[in-house]
Amino acid sequence: MLGRARAVAGRLRRRPAIVALAAALACSGCGLGPGPGASDVTLTVTRDFGSIPVATVTRRHVPGSETVMRMLERYFRLSTRYGGGFVESIDGLGPSGPMRDWFYYVNGVQAPEGAASTTVHAGDHIWWDLHDWRATESIPAVVGSFPEPFTTGIGGRRYPVTIECGSGVSAACRTVTAVLSAARVPSGPQVLGTGSGTSTITVVVGTWTQIRAEVVAQLIARGPGASGVYARFAHQGSELDLLDPAGDVAGTLGAGAGLIAATAGPSGVPTWVVTGTDPAGVLDAARSFNARALHDHFALAVDGRRMLPVPLDPAR
Repeated sequence: MLGRARAVAGRLRRRPAIVALAAALACSGCGLGPGPGASDVTLTVTRDFGSIPVATVTRRHVPGSETVMRMLERYFRLSTRYGGGFVESIDGLGPSGPMRDWFYYVNGVQAPEGAASTTVHAGDHIWWDLHDWRATESIPAVVGSFPEPFTTGIGGRRYPVTIECGSGVSAACRTVTAVLSAARVPSGPQVLGTGSGTSTITVVVGTWTQIRAEVVAQLIARGPGASGVYARFAHQGSELDLLDPAGDVAGTLGAGAGLIAATAGPSGVPTWVVTGTDPAGVLDAARSFNARALHDHFALAVDGRRMLPVPLDPAR
């Protein structure tokens, strides 16, 4: 389905057969009635994995049957490709190289369809980002729209939330639980490894050694191409490698390092991890489990008081 919400057609250049489908998507929903509309919708535009803000628009009300593409067109000057189904530039900002394109996320989740087909729901946080896709064409989930997707959900549906906690990280687990509770998100703590199914958003809290058998950890361990997360643990979980946009190691953290990241499988329902090299790193990550620390970051590494968004750009 168009490469899991690819906003533009980087891969379509290599797959011309999909172009006809892209054109069809541009017209999907054109005949829908006005409907009641949606409220409290935010549209954010950034570049370079959220590191450079471009603009943010917040609207108390958007028209009925609004799509992500239509909303973008209301507030920005666009150029599009493939029948208008894919964004080439926003207010003149477009790819500066062959492997940079626009991607979009709704409530921190990569949408399964083109922007012209994705309906806007009440409370949605829509995020467009122009970035390098050398390491991966698909980033299934990001953390920078927190408290989404916990508060509003995905595709207009709110999901139950569970927290899986490892041993020896009770303080971190309490911190995560308290933050979600303050956001009016009921959550059910349970033992690590219990499993929550694909209809539940799960937050896994524990050291990397404790969680590495979890499916989400196995995806992260395989690199950005499998998980969309630009960080991986090394040396039996005692070190945390921070990757650059090309997927290469740009820095390494040792004892006390933590990571907050999210990814998703075929169901599209994300799993978050609050993890670290040791319990101290997990606790520091849990203390950064909030909207201020995570804002517009794809994933976040912590090292004591230092917060390091990943992918890591060595030039910054």
